[in-house]
Amino acid sequence: MAFFIFDLMTDNWEGSTGFYMGKNWSNIGFLFDTYGVEDRPTVVYFLKSYEILLVNQKAEDAERKRKIEERKAQRGGKNYTHNVQG
Repeated sequence: MAFFIFDLMTDNWEGSTGFYMGKNWSNIGFLFDTYGVEDRPTVVYFLKSYEILLVNQKAEDAERKRKIEERKAQRGGKNYTHNVQG
């Protein structure tokens, strides 16, 4: 049930950097009521545990991509100097 509810929750992304900030928890009560969740503390525990894993994974992916781009920028293109005689 926790993973089903997790999929229904919307994602929060930071606008300028595109950093994933987790799920939007504002509608959790509505989802619990709609699907008749009885053991709410246990479901919230699993929701938060999974959210933490997901946020950490997305942060690691973003860091890995940043490092790849940084290495590409350091290598750069070849610097050509034009020797114009005239």
